[in-house]
Order: sequence, then structure tokens, then C-alpha cells
Amino acid sequence: MGCDCKDRARKTRKVKVGRFSIGGTSPVSVQSMCNTDTRDLKATIQQIRSLQDAGCEIIRVAVPDMQAAQNLGRIKSAISIPLVADIHFDWRLAVEAVSQGVDKVRINPGNIGDKEKVKAVVKACKSAGVPIRIGVNAGSLRALRDAPIPRWTAYEWARQMVKEALDEVRTLERLNFRDIVVSLKADDIERTVMANTLFASKSDIPLHVGVTEAGSFLAGTVKSSLGIGLLLSQGIGDTVRVSLTEDPVMQVRAAYEILKALGLRQYGPDLVSCPTCGRCQVDVAKVMHELEDRIYSDRDLLKRSEGMKIAVMGCPVNGPGEARAADFGVAGGKGRGIWIEKGKQIKVIKETEWVNEIIRKIRNSK
Repeated sequence: MGCDCKDRARKTRKVKVGRFSIGGTSPVSVQSMCNTDTRDLKATIQQIRSLQDAGCEIIRVAVPDMQAAQNLGRIKSAISIPLVADIHFDWRLAVEAVSQGVDKVRINPGNIGDKEKVKAVVKACKSAGVPIRIGVNAGSLRALRDAPIPRWTAYEWARQMVKEALDEVRTLERLNFRDIVVSLKADDIERTVMANTLFASKSDIPLHVGVTEAGSFLAGTVKSSLGIGLLLSQGIGDTVRVSLTEDPVMQVRAAYEILKALGLRQYGPDLVSCPTCGRCQVDVAKVMHELEDRIYSDRDLLKRSEGMKIAVMGCPVNGPGEARAADFGVAGGKGRGIWIEKGKQIKVIKETEWVNEIIRKIRNSK
């Protein structure tokens, strides 16, 4: 995908993850996480390849046991994007993951074990040049263990999240390890934004941002767009993951749409379409669904259409004006529409030809 990015106000240290970098002047990268069983090699590799095609730049997999950890090398050799091992509780899984060639390890030093176990993980990561992400989630804070859920304000939650993150950072930095990324996530916008904003004021460590457990596709995308968008608009956030109860491919698409809307990345075209009303005499929704399916399932079309503004309008009220403002598009009438390029009306085409005409135009570009 395109790598355009605006200058961001927050300057962070750069952390290398495989062939990508997080932080510094690097573009905000897009991550996702497999929902397959990592012990199932075929399913996991197949899903990662689908995510690669969708533009995923860094992929994470769960590592619940040693069998999963020992699969990581074979997974890594079958894909072309950096692989992150998500590990909790057992330090030996982290060491094995590093020996299998992963590009990053996600741990919480607080649940890995005593100082010697953390030291063993850091030694392995330092030797292999593998960074560590410290992941702090509101639902799994140390302060909540064996205790009732506190009646904290959003700011008190955020402050505790930042405190625990900085405690973990100090643990690693005392071991002379600085290739660190931090995430601070809650399942709501307020705590997530507050925690990341507070952390950003205290550290130059790059931030992996997202609203965790955001929910189903519609609700989760809205929540993620607001939370991630508020942070990125302040220059906070170096890599993103949209957490949806959905096919991970849709998580990637949602992440890029957020970045595209903020002008931070390019990802396919800017598709403009009307919501339709009683005047509409063409099926705009059908056209748009088919158009999106064809563009976003074809990597060449996706790349060729980057930066294009394409209009699909349903009636003669706003349609011609919107289509004239686009690079090209169509303004509907009754079962047909006016094809417009660079503000000029070129021809009239049938509704059944709209999608193919747009696809032809994209293929013939660049």
C-alpha cells in the first residue's frame, strides 16, 4: 500500500520490526492478529496470506503453548510480512519464539515471572535484535488481580494503566533494553485516549494504538475510528490495530480507511456515493458493493486506484456536481447515467455497465 504520511507532532524513537519500522518518521503501519489456532499451520498461513493481500503490514499470532511456539519458524518462512508472537505467563514460549525467528514479541513482563525469567527473555530478544511490545489492557491490570473492580474515574483508570506500563518499561530499560513498543488499550474511547495521551507526555516510546474488544463490525468500527482518530489527529500513534469481532481482513480495511480519512496513508480510491432517496432510479448500493468487492479483492486494482476520487451518484440533483468534482464517475438517471471525467460529460452509459466502465478506467490508468 502507499506509504505517504504527514509529519506527526510526537517524535518517537524508531523500533525496527522485520522490514518495517515503528516510530520515528515512519508511516503509521497497519497490524492485525490471526484468529486461527497457531497449531494449525495450514489455516494460519492461509489467513496471513489473505491479510497480506489486504495490506496488513505486521501480523500477530497467539502462542498458548510450546507446540504453537515451535510452529512459528514454519509460519515465518511461508509469509512475507513481520511475525509477532503474542505470549503470556510462560517465559519459555518467548525464548522459543525468538529462536524460531519471529520479528517481535508481545509480552507483559509482569505476568512472565520473576526477574530471572524476564532477564532470559530480554537476553534472547537483544541477541536476535527482536523488539518487545508491552501490552497493557484495562481489563488485566495488576491492580485488579484478586480485587473488586474499582470505581475509578476514566482518568484514574488511565493513570493506573500508564503507571503499570512505565513500571514494565523501567524493568526492561534497567536490563539495557530499549527496543520497546507500548500499547495501552481499553474497551472504551475515553480511557484509551486518556491513557495514550498521558503516556505520550512522559515517554518517547512508540505507541501501538487501538480500542480493544471494540465489538461487532459496525459498532466496533465507529468506536475504533473515533478512538484511533482522536489520537492520530494529535500526532499520537505509530502503528494501529482495529479490534473487531470480524474477519481480520475487515480489521485491516477499517484501519486503512481511518488512516486514509486522516490523510496519513493511501489505500485504494476515495469512493463517493449518495445515500439514495425517493428520486433515485438506479441501484447505487448494488453498484457500490460490486465495485468495492472487485477493487478490494484485486491487489493490482487497489494499487492503481490509490489517490483516485470516484463518484457513483444516483440522481440529477447533487449527482452531476459531485461527479464533476471527482476524477471520474457517473451521475444516475433512470437505469442509466452520465459518465463524467475531469468535470466533463463524456457519454451516457447503462446502469449495467457502470462497474465495468469504472474498472476499465482504473486498469487503464498509471
